[in-house]
Amino acid sequence: MNSAIYLRVALDTPLASLFDYRFDPAILPPEQQVQPQPGQLVLVPFGRQQVAAMVMEVLQETDVPPDKIRSVLATRPQLPPLNAEWLALTQFAAAYYHRPVGEVMLPALPKNLKALKTVALDKALKKISKQPAQPVWQVSTAPVLNEEQAAVVDAVCQGNGFATHLLFGVTGSGKTEVYLQSAARLLAQEPDAQILILVPEINLTPQLENHLRTRFPGMPVATLHSGLSEGERTLHWLNAHLGHARILLGTRLAVLASLPKLRLIIIDEEHDVSYKQQEGLRYSARDLAIWRAHQRAIPVLLGSATPSLESWYAAQQGRYQLRTLTKRAVEDATLPLIRIVNLERERPSEGLSPRVIAAITKRLEAGEQSLLFLNRRGYAPVLSCEACGWVSPCPRCSANLVLHKRDHRLRCHHCGLEQRIPHTCPDCGNIDLQPLGRGTQRLEEVLATLFPEARVFRIDADSTRLKGSAEAAFDKVHDGEVDILVGTQMVAKGHDFKRLTLVAALNPDAALFSQDYRASERLFAQLMQVAGRAGRAGGNLTPAEVLVQTRYPDHPLYHALMRHDYPGFAKDILLERQQAGFPPYVYQALLRAEAAELAQAVAFLKEASELLSHPQIMVHDPVPMTLTRLANRDRAQLLIESAARPALQAYLREWIPALRALRSRVKWSVEVDPVDI
Repeated sequence: MNSAIYLRVALDTPLASLFDYRFDPAILPPEQQVQPQPGQLVLVPFGRQQVAAMVMEVLQETDVPPDKIRSVLATRPQLPPLNAEWLALTQFAAAYYHRPVGEVMLPALPKNLKALKTVALDKALKKISKQPAQPVWQVSTAPVLNEEQAAVVDAVCQGNGFATHLLFGVTGSGKTEVYLQSAARLLAQEPDAQILILVPEINLTPQLENHLRTRFPGMPVATLHSGLSEGERTLHWLNAHLGHARILLGTRLAVLASLPKLRLIIIDEEHDVSYKQQEGLRYSARDLAIWRAHQRAIPVLLGSATPSLESWYAAQQGRYQLRTLTKRAVEDATLPLIRIVNLERERPSEGLSPRVIAAITKRLEAGEQSLLFLNRRGYAPVLSCEACGWVSPCPRCSANLVLHKRDHRLRCHHCGLEQRIPHTCPDCGNIDLQPLGRGTQRLEEVLATLFPEARVFRIDADSTRLKGSAEAAFDKVHDGEVDILVGTQMVAKGHDFKRLTLVAALNPDAALFSQDYRASERLFAQLMQVAGRAGRAGGNLTPAEVLVQTRYPDHPLYHALMRHDYPGFAKDILLERQQAGFPPYVYQALLRAEAAELAQAVAFLKEASELLSHPQIMVHDPVPMTLTRLANRDRAQLLIESAARPALQAYLREWIPALRALRSRVKWSVEVDPVDI
């Protein structure tokens, strides 16, 4: 009788199948001879490599011939199995986004868990073993909630089972306090419960983590984001997996963390496109969080001053429960007055209108802070030659090189290529090359000249490259060491600047004419969010003001912005989407292809479009992507749509295997629910 045991495992490989291996205790050290269970990691040979694998099933027999079956090389008995719920979550993600399950499971785990040697894992587990088994924590005194806030906390904490709550609150309405008090109440009911809080960007985690540690002194709080070292990530992930961490705060990757006692999911700034992964498994952390809450039969709370149109539509349809905060949490804090500056009438100098300059001067005299929002980093978008019309092109992309004056470099913000600034025009030899347009670095320079006594400070991706630099930069602003802040979208959301009373948005018009149908939604959210940084503290400060410089003052978007009217804006845009047949009224998938030549990519997409037909599926013609060439590769895309999500999913299940069978040299990927077309 054959008493051999076989393990069916998932590997981090593009191959869709699972793999069978023999489990032979005789070749393993004594501590590894216990049979692994589903959800445990093992080390197996794959080709000429040794790789980590996730056990999916334990089998008594296998179809693999005896002379072909290979043996497990090592197990990880010191790591408790990931539970059935986590396995089901990752299997759902793999099925919905049409990726091999191993490409979902293994990348979701810290690298130290998958390493060939267990030194780092054992070190982390030893460190955790020295932590108190039942840490003593308490809840510090919390502010009294207003009626609207209290109603939301009651709805979230008193409900039974799964519910999606959409918290639509104006900027400064105290959404964070709702998060904290909802967590506090649930933890009081179930002290071993776990809370998952997602934020869209790394730079928002320090501020919220400080709030959590202040409100819950002594409580184990873990964080997960890409800014952590591997050792830190391993330690925090294990604390969550072992049930020690009561609150897990993180960016989108945290949605796939192991949380065996999960009781509530909170998603801050739920509209943010950063929740959508753009490489590998192109998942939406927000959507997976909602599915995970449904799986666990727990509430999920989505918060935003400018909800995504998909979430707003779901609330209008009754699938989500709409919770509204209509006023600012600080008693005498009011929403800022938004004014439009018509650049056709008020001619700007160095990008700044006279009204913006006067408003900054007024804040400097009052000892208050101003924020100038320009969502374009670098010194200038291009370097140009006025004699022949040359502009600084990226030789690898369909884009221009951006001038970074301080670094004396031209830099591509798409592929990362850098070049020295030429002394003369490469085409005509003209020595008088000029920057064209403005970025944050140039604006910073202009402001330092206009206001020599002011403390001008810039926060963007260039100034916060080093670890911890973003947190230090925001601390500087919070501590009042900055008079004029220049920033990109990094400063637009989540930050509570107490002495900021003026916001000026300098160059928002480009998004009005984007080819992307989501551009106006993103622009409105961006402007509403950055406007909300002003006037949050109340008190004896100058009345908060937001100035938006534009050449299109009559555009409906700006009129809705002046009224702080997100519901009105959303109603108009949803009507446009319905008439045009765009999401949320249809469901989409996008096939992207890249090749050395555009013709190759388009030919592949054309062939792909003819593989399969379905009465409920519309397959559009292949077209080049907006940024056609990226890093010396030409790119094109093919859009697939359906009015029914099940029909689209069924089509993709047949279509993607047919795509793999084409055996093309073209590199391709499929994205479900694309946000960037």
